[in-house]
Amino acid sequence: MKTITEQAKTLEVKHEYDVIAVGGGIAGVAAALAAKRAGAEKVLLIEKMYGLGGLATLGLVTIYLPICDGMGHQVSFGLAEELLKLSMKDGIECRDPVHWTSEYSVAERAAAERYEVQYNANVYAIQLEQLLRKEGVDILYGTSVCEVNVENSRINALIVENKSGRYALGCKSVVDCSGDADICKFAGEETALYDQKNVLATWYYDTNDSEYNLHMLGYAEVPDSDRQNLKEQLGTKERFTGIDAEEISHMMELSHAQTLADFLKKGKVTKKHSLSTIASIPQLRMTRRLKGALELHAADEKVYKETSIGLISNWRRRGPVYEVPFETLYGNKIKNLITAGRCMSAAEDIWDIARVIPCCAVTGEAAGIAAAMTDDFASLDVEKLQSHLVSNGVVLHWDDIEK
Repeated sequence: MKTITEQAKTLEVKHEYDVIAVGGGIAGVAAALAAKRAGAEKVLLIEKMYGLGGLATLGLVTIYLPICDGMGHQVSFGLAEELLKLSMKDGIECRDPVHWTSEYSVAERAAAERYEVQYNANVYAIQLEQLLRKEGVDILYGTSVCEVNVENSRINALIVENKSGRYALGCKSVVDCSGDADICKFAGEETALYDQKNVLATWYYDTNDSEYNLHMLGYAEVPDSDRQNLKEQLGTKERFTGIDAEEISHMMELSHAQTLADFLKKGKVTKKHSLSTIASIPQLRMTRRLKGALELHAADEKVYKETSIGLISNWRRRGPVYEVPFETLYGNKIKNLITAGRCMSAAEDIWDIARVIPCCAVTGEAAGIAAAMTDDFASLDVEKLQSHLVSNGVVLHWDDIEK
């Protein structure tokens, strides 16, 4: 193999921040917002694309999945509810949660649609940006973190590249919301890959006879037992790890081809038939995650967790609720690194439940507040974090919902 030697560089530390959240999806937005509101003076959100929301906007997965248990009880509160309501502020596409925004009984809500909404991706991305800027969070678009500088088990700088070149950003605490646990990997934290890999998915919007429609080709997950059906779904049985650049590029080419082919089944382009919006990022759901101080498991359904930082529901079926322990957000090696969203330490049997929008908001809020409070997450007084979350309206334990 041919090799070259990269010349060593001395990099400028351009800015210093109290908290840096890496990744501008819902988890990153929640983390940055929560850190700022919790008193962190200088907060930065780094995003490699030029819009916020991640899969929820740029990936066109425009369904804010339920913040209720499907049995009539809301379970996720705080930023999970605030960001859902923000997506509805200027109108919605469908799935109007009217039973949750008006006075209805638990029984009536249990019999109705769950507390979820389908929103417009472009509007929501701008709403998220405006919210962060109003709160005083700095946003750095078009920027990739390519290395970290670790000393004494702490990240003291992120090495980034963007249009301005390559430079360093100093930090007290870092929240890894990259979706792929990139910062964990760079810093030497233990991580795990999604063994089954991702099926091809390509969601898009078209306009047909003045109607704007979402088309969902492929889904987040197909069990191994259904692998034989993949070819019929999207013309390929390939699966994707999501952590290899050439593989992801190939995935996007397949995605584009399938999008165009499906769109043209309904006719060529006209004034009344237009391919309106395609995903600008790969629709990968589970790639790499932290193997943290503790893992969340499917068997933890309605199990009391003393260090819970919030509740999440099962978007696939009604009933299950999980308390998320704080220890699932940080690892065993890097003191000032915490995760949120699909980077958190969730075992494979529940990863697909813990990765979705409401769960990203729940874990992002907790991680952001914690990052504003400390640069050593394992030693944080969790009761103080919980007290702050409760003051934000977060419910920590299932028993409190039942009451």
